[in-house]
Amino acid sequence: MAGTEPLDVYLNDHLAGSAAAVELVERIRDNNEDTALASHMEGLLRDIEADRTTLSAVMEALGVSRSTSKQVAGKVLESLSRFRLSDRVTGDEDVTRLMELETLSLGIEGKLALWRSLGQVVASRPVLADFDLPALADRAVKQRARVEPFRLQAAAEAFTPSEPEA
Repeated sequence: MAGTEPLDVYLNDHLAGSAAAVELVERIRDNNEDTALASHMEGLLRDIEADRTTLSAVMEALGVSRSTSKQVAGKVLESLSRFRLSDRVTGDEDVTRLMELETLSLGIEGKLALWRSLGQVVASRPVLADFDLPALADRAVKQRARVEPFRLQAAAEAFTPSEPEA
C-alpha cells in the first residue's frame, strides 16, 4: 500500500494524472485522424509516456509505492472527463476539441509544476539530483507551447460565427 506521506500522495496524484493524459491524447489523436493535430498528438504521446516512465523512476528512487486507489480514482476521473467532453454534452465537436486541448494544456502545466516542485527539494532528497529536473521542466514548457497553436485554432473554429445563408 502506498504511503500517506505528503510526497507519496503528491507523486501518486501526478502518476494518476499522467495516465489520464495518455488517454486524453489518444482520444484527441483518434478523433482528429489525418490532421496535423493527430500527427502532433502522436509525438506528444511519446513524450508523455517518457515523462510517465521518468516519474515512475523518481517514485522508485524515493521508495514511493504506487497507490492502487489513486490509479483507480484517476481512471474514474478520466472516464468522467470522456463523458463531459463528448459532443453529446458540449453540443459541438469544435467546442469538444477546444475543451480537450485546454484540459491537456492544464495537465502539462501541472507536470511543469511537478518538476519545478521536485527541484525545490533536491537538497533534502539528494536522490532527485539523479534526474535532470530542469530539462524535464523545459520539456513541459515546450510541450505546452506546441499545443497552444492547436488550442487557439480550436477556439477560433468553435467561436467564429457561421456565415448566414443567403
